[in-house]
Amino acid sequence: MTETVKVARRGQVTLPASLRNAAHIEEGDYIQFFIEGAAITLIVKKLIDKSQTYFWTREWQEGEREAEEDIRAGRLKTFDSVAELIVELKS
Repeated sequence: MTETVKVARRGQVTLPASLRNAAHIEEGDYIQFFIEGAAITLIVKKLIDKSQTYFWTREWQEGEREAEEDIRAGRLKTFDSVAELIVELKS
């Protein structure tokens, strides 16, 4: 997808909605710029609250993928009470 936009006063550029939607850019996101020759590459950066950074570690994401796979394959158990769960965990 390509779009052509005009550079406004003070170097401002408005990203067309089609590009924002395609790149999932939302208000408040940060964009990192890389320049290579005459080409500029934009990378969308999402800020993550410091208290949530553990979730985005490689190890945690691998665990999330494994859990999703187990759920899709039906490898899960349900319990009617916490006591039943504790009995299962201790066995």
